[in-house]
Amino acid sequence: MTVAVVGAAECDLGHTGRSAQHLLAQAVRRALDDAGLRLCDVDGLATTSRLPATQLADQLGLCPSWTDSADAGAAVFERYVARAVQAIEAGQCAVAVLAYASDQRSARSRRLGGGYDRGTPEAQFEQPYLPLWPLSYYAMTARRYLHTYGLDRGDLARVAVAARARALANPAAFRHGAGPLTVDDVLAAPLVSSPLGTLDCCLVTDGGGAIVLTSLDRARHLPHPPVAVLGYGEAVTHAAMATPEDLLTTGVAASGARAFAHARREPADVDLIQLNDSFTVSVPLGLEQLGFCPPGSGAAWAGTPVNTTGGGLSYGHPGQLGVLLVIEAVRQLRGGCGPRQIPGARTALVHGTGGIGSSHATVILEAA
Repeated sequence: MTVAVVGAAECDLGHTGRSAQHLLAQAVRRALDDAGLRLCDVDGLATTSRLPATQLADQLGLCPSWTDSADAGAAVFERYVARAVQAIEAGQCAVAVLAYASDQRSARSRRLGGGYDRGTPEAQFEQPYLPLWPLSYYAMTARRYLHTYGLDRGDLARVAVAARARALANPAAFRHGAGPLTVDDVLAAPLVSSPLGTLDCCLVTDGGGAIVLTSLDRARHLPHPPVAVLGYGEAVTHAAMATPEDLLTTGVAASGARAFAHARREPADVDLIQLNDSFTVSVPLGLEQLGFCPPGSGAAWAGTPVNTTGGGLSYGHPGQLGVLLVIEAVRQLRGGCGPRQIPGARTALVHGTGGIGSSHATVILEAA
C-alpha cells in the first residue's frame, strides 16, 4: 500500500499571543480543511511529548486507534511520517494527523543555558563549563568545519543571506519585511558563540503545523494532488558534546542513505531539499552528508532549492522545525507556492535534526 500526504497547514506564526494548545488545535483544523476531511475521519494522532497526543485527543474529542508522543527534537516529525505510514499500512489507522505547535516567543520560554538534566552523564562533565545548549555544540562543529576545509565565517554567512532572499518571496516568513541581508551584515552581527553570530542562529517564534496522511487510493478522491511517501530513514548518534569521534561525520549520512535505499532514489533525482537549519553550519554540512555535493562545498549550494520558505533562519523556528519542512515540501510538489515555486518540482527530500545533532530522520516525497 502506498501512503500519501493529503493535507498540510501551519498555524499562526511569529509572536501570536496564543497558547500552544490553541495553536495546535488551529494547525489540525487547517490541515484537515486542506485535506477535505473532517475531524471525525481522524483515527491516528501524533504530537510531541510536550503536548502529548492523549491531551490533544481529549481537547479535540477524538478516540484514536493509533497515537505516538515521542521527543526527538526537530527530527521527530520526519520519524512520525515513517511511523504513520507503517500504521496505515498495518491497518492500525486510516487517517493520521501529525501536529506540533509552540508559543515559545510569546511565552519567552527559550533559555540559552537550558537542556541539561542534572542526572545525565553530560551534566557531570559538561555543565560545569556552562555550555549554551545547543549552540555551543554547533559552534564547535562550525569551527571544525571552517578549519578542515580552509573556509571562513563569510562562507557560512552566505547561508543566512540565501535564506533571507528566499524569505523575501514568502509573505508568511517572519523576516519577510526585514529586507535583504549581505555577508557584511551577518559578519557585523554580535557573536554569540564563536564563530556563530546572532544572524547565524535560527529565529525564536511561535508556530507549528500539521500534516494529514492516508492511503493513496483514498487520497485520489480528495481535493489536492496527493504526495506519496517513497522512503524514510533515521539514525541516532549521541547525546553529549564529548561523544562524537568526528564532529563532521554525522547521523545525516546514515539516515539519508537509508531513505534513498528505501525510496530507490538517489540525490540526482531530488528537485528540492528541506533541511533543518537551526544554525548556518547545519545547511552545508547536511547537504554534504546527504550526498548532494562534495565535502567543504555545501555553502556554495545554499542558493539552490534548499529551504524554500526561508527556513529556520528567516521564515520561522518554533523549536521543532520538522513539521514545517514537510509542509513546504508538500506545497512545492503540489505546485502551489507562487513566486517561490520551484518549476517542475516532483521529488523532495526532507531532513530533520534534533538535539545537538543527536537524532536524524529523512523522508523522500514524490508527487503521485
